[in-house]
Amino acid sequence: MIFCSLMNTKYVFVTGGVTSSLGKGIISASLAKLLKARGLRVTIQKFDPYINIDPGTLNPYEHGECYVTEDGAETDLDLGHYERFLNVYTSKANNVTTGKIYRTVIDREREGAYLGKTVQIVPHIIDEIKRRMLLLGKSGNYDVVITEIGGTVGDMESHPFIEAVRQLQWELPEEDCLVVHLTLVPYLDAAKELKTKPTQHSVRMLQQDGVNPDIIVCRTEHKLPADVRRKVALFCNVKPGHVIESLDAPSVYMVPLKMQEEGLDRIVLEHFGMKDMPEPDLSRWNEFLDKLFNPKSTVDVALVGKYVELQDAYKSILESFIHAGAANECKVRVHSIHSEYVNESNVNEKLSGMDGILVAPGFGERGIEGKITAIKYAREHNVPFFGICLGMQMCVVEFARDVLGYADAMTTEVVPSTAHPVIDLMEEQKSTTIKGGTMRLGAYECKIEPGTLAYRIYGKDLISERHRHRYEFNNYYLDEMTRAGLVASGKNPETGLVEIVELPSHPFFIGVQFHPELKSTPENPQPVFVAFVKAALEYAARKAETAGKAKADETK
Repeated sequence: MIFCSLMNTKYVFVTGGVTSSLGKGIISASLAKLLKARGLRVTIQKFDPYINIDPGTLNPYEHGECYVTEDGAETDLDLGHYERFLNVYTSKANNVTTGKIYRTVIDREREGAYLGKTVQIVPHIIDEIKRRMLLLGKSGNYDVVITEIGGTVGDMESHPFIEAVRQLQWELPEEDCLVVHLTLVPYLDAAKELKTKPTQHSVRMLQQDGVNPDIIVCRTEHKLPADVRRKVALFCNVKPGHVIESLDAPSVYMVPLKMQEEGLDRIVLEHFGMKDMPEPDLSRWNEFLDKLFNPKSTVDVALVGKYVELQDAYKSILESFIHAGAANECKVRVHSIHSEYVNESNVNEKLSGMDGILVAPGFGERGIEGKITAIKYAREHNVPFFGICLGMQMCVVEFARDVLGYADAMTTEVVPSTAHPVIDLMEEQKSTTIKGGTMRLGAYECKIEPGTLAYRIYGKDLISERHRHRYEFNNYYLDEMTRAGLVASGKNPETGLVEIVELPSHPFFIGVQFHPELKSTPENPQPVFVAFVKAALEYAARKAETAGKAKADETK
C-alpha cells in the first residue's frame, strides 16, 4: 500500500503477496473507514489485471458477483466492500481493468494521438495507468484516494500496475509516500511455528520491482509474538513498530477495530505529519457490531439460487442479511439451496423448516424450474417470500401458470417461442448485439403505490434502486394479473416498467426487478431486507405458537 500526497490529496496503493484472497479489499476498506471516521473525505478504487473490460460478461463462478454502481458500472465485488464500509457511493471511475487501459491506449493510437510513435507498454500503457490512478484525486472531492491493486505481487499480469506505482513513488516527494504490503504468515501445525519466509520472499519480489514497503500487514491465524514481528521487520527492512497483525476475525466488520488497535491509521497519519487529526468516531459502527454479536433471536432463511456453491456469487445478498439481522436484533441463518435440485417431490423436505424464502437473481435456463417450484411453495404455504430480479420474474411466471392457468408461461430468455411471454425482452434491448455493458444498468427511479406493502416498507412514494437486466414484466398481462391478485406496486415513472410486484392476500410476498442488496450497508440496512427478516421472525413466532398449542392439546 503506498500513501502519497499530490496537490493536497493522499493516494494509497494496496498490494498483496504470497496468495490471493488475503483480504486486500477489507484492509483497504478498514483503513478508509478509520480515516473517514476521523473526518477525512475518502474513496477507494480497484485496479484489476484481467483483460476483460469489466466483470459484466464473467460467469459468477469465475469472479464472484458482479457489483453495479449508481452510475451503471459493472465492477468487481470489492467495490461492494468499499461502499458497505464507507457508506459512500463508488462510480465507473472506481474500477479499472487492464482491458480498459489497453482499449483507451489503442483507441488513442487509432486517432493518431501519439504522433506516429511506436506505442509500447512503457511509457504509453504505464502513463495511462498512472493517469487513472490520480484521476479521482484531481477532482478535488477527496482527501484520500485508496487504490487496491488486484492479483498478487509476482503475477505477470500485475507488473504494469506495480511499475506505475514505482514511478509514482519516484515522481512524488519521498516524505509524501508510505508503502504497505499485505501478506501471509502461515502457521505449520507440525512444527508449532509461524513461518515468515513467504512474507520475506513476497517483499523481496516487491523490492525487485522497485517498490519498498514501510508497513507490512500480516494476515495470520495466530497472534504474532514480538520476536516474529522483529524478524519480519528486520528482513523486510521496515521499522519494528510497522509490522501489523491481521488476525482472522469472526466478522469482516470487526477488522476496522482490529486495525485501530494495531494503530494502522495512527502510523499512516503520523508519517504524513497529521498527528492532530481527531480520534475516529465509530459510535454507529459499534452499535451495529453490538447488535450483530448479541442477537435476541434466530431465523432460518432459504437462499434459492443456481450459484450457491460459491458464496461470493451472492456476496451482497449475504451481507444484506447480516445488516438486516442486526437491525432486527436477530441472527439470520442462511441456507443455500441449489435451485437445479429443487422439484415437486423434494420441495417440502428442503423448505419446510424455513422461516423465509429468497429466490436469487441469475441468468439462463439452468435451475429455473426449481426456482418456480420454490416460489409456488412459498405462495401456497404463506411463507415470507422475497424475489430479486430473475426471482421476481419467476414469481410472475409461477403466478401466470398456477393462478391464471397459462401452463406454458415463461420468460422469452428461456423459451423465445412461448405462447405466453409474461416476461419479455425490453424493447430497447432488441437491437443490441454486444453483450458487455449493454443491459439496463445503474440507478433508476420507482414510483410506489400508497397503501401497498412496498409503501409500508419504504415509507415514501418515490425511491431509487440499482438495476442489471435485459428482460422485464410484459405489461400486456398486467391488467389480467392485477385482477387475479398480483399487484404491480412499483413502476418506473417514465417508462411504466413494473419494478415491484406483491400479493396483498399473502402475509409477505414481494418481488423486485432491481437489486436492493447493492445499496445495503451496516449503518443503513436496505429496507426490503429489513422487512423480510422481520416477516420471517413473525412467521417463526407463529410456527412456534402453533406447535406449542398442538403439543398442549396432545397432553390433555
